[in-house]
Amino acid sequence: MDNDDQNVDFLKDLASRIKGLREAKNLTQEDAYNDTGIHFGRIETGKWDPKFSTIKRISTYFNLSITEFFAEGFDG
Repeated sequence: MDNDDQNVDFLKDLASRIKGLREAKNLTQEDAYNDTGIHFGRIETGKWDPKFSTIKRISTYFNLSITEFFAEGFDG
């Protein structure tokens, strides 16, 4: 598997994790955007590779540490 494939897989895992967290809180993408200013739709479709600082903001939004955020849904 080359780096491009690994990046695509990671973005899919990231998209799924964020969508799962958002849906578990019964939040729409619009709700999450209004609360954070982060465009969840672009992340959840895998069309945007967010910076680490954005991932940190998302984990904080869901009251998770970075370790907790990455503890589920990632193959490594």
